[in-house]
Amino acid sequence: MGTAVLRGVIDHPALELVGVFVYGEEKEGLDAGVIARRPDTGVIATRSVEDILALDADVVIHASRLGPYGSHDDEIIALLESGKNVISINGYSHPGYWPGPRAAALAAAGEKGGATLVSAGLNPGFVGEQLAVVASGLTMDLDSIEIVENVDSTAIRNPGYLFGTLGFGSDSAKVDPNDVNWGPVSALNGMFEEAVGAVAARLGLVLDTVETDHRVYAAPHDLELRAGLLKRGTVSHTNWRWTGIVGGRPMITISINWYVDSTHLDRPDPPLWQVNLVGHPGATISVDLHKHPSDTTKMTSEQYAVAAAVVNTVPQVCAAPAGLLIRPVVTPFRGDFDQAGAARPCS
Repeated sequence: MGTAVLRGVIDHPALELVGVFVYGEEKEGLDAGVIARRPDTGVIATRSVEDILALDADVVIHASRLGPYGSHDDEIIALLESGKNVISINGYSHPGYWPGPRAAALAAAGEKGGATLVSAGLNPGFVGEQLAVVASGLTMDLDSIEIVENVDSTAIRNPGYLFGTLGFGSDSAKVDPNDVNWGPVSALNGMFEEAVGAVAARLGLVLDTVETDHRVYAAPHDLELRAGLLKRGTVSHTNWRWTGIVGGRPMITISINWYVDSTHLDRPDPPLWQVNLVGHPGATISVDLHKHPSDTTKMTSEQYAVAAAVVNTVPQVCAAPAGLLIRPVVTPFRGDFDQAGAARPCS
């Protein structure tokens, strides 16, 4: 995702890349164009946070590696205090959802630096905080809203990400998917509870609590994947579920199916996203993404869409007051922004 966003910034006529932070030693010292498979930019990748803090940058796109949710707060606070707006692709949908010192520290950092923190992405991001919220305008009496994501993960090439971060290949008989100390749960629970909170805030609903009902399913046979061998009986499908309770009843559910085997899906070829509204009237909206016919790269349509979600958020975060911003309901493509010679969005 970080590479997709980097390409999006380099390719955009109204954006100027001024710095790149990388995690791997093998990328340190490389031109950003080499990392993104673009012409040289003159911007050299660094592994020093201090180098990034010292830059005269309007916006930092925070595309960090997943970790326990909240573990990136300190570096985001430092970025905000240095006067840089921050767009995160790993949560921060509604930091004000968390009462107490965490949200206060993030908000204070934004006020100190005159900068704003906002999230961008697909989920969290587009499908819940934007698409589902807009779709709710079709009903006069809403009983419940369900946001479902279905991602075929067989294309993932990174073994550490698939078998480590996402939990595939774990022993399905020993894993407790609702154990808050299990790696994937520690990374996802806070992020998506916050996303449920953002949807509730946009709908004017007050949450009693957010409950989890995570499930894992085992592979019926060995699977040869791009990331390696997934053995029979190990986790081949995770279904992460967060439900916001309002007035004592389930009201907002985010359900995510990540799978490398379709055995346990309700249908073998589901849409990427589906929003189900139960109400008067009800509605169901399905969305898929497709690459441009001329694109022959290995980049997926989802990766391009993440880059688009970030780029289209830049004018929004630049115009926002300092502090914490719940993702705007609409962050459209802007023709006046997508052209050579366009004014800098933060000027």
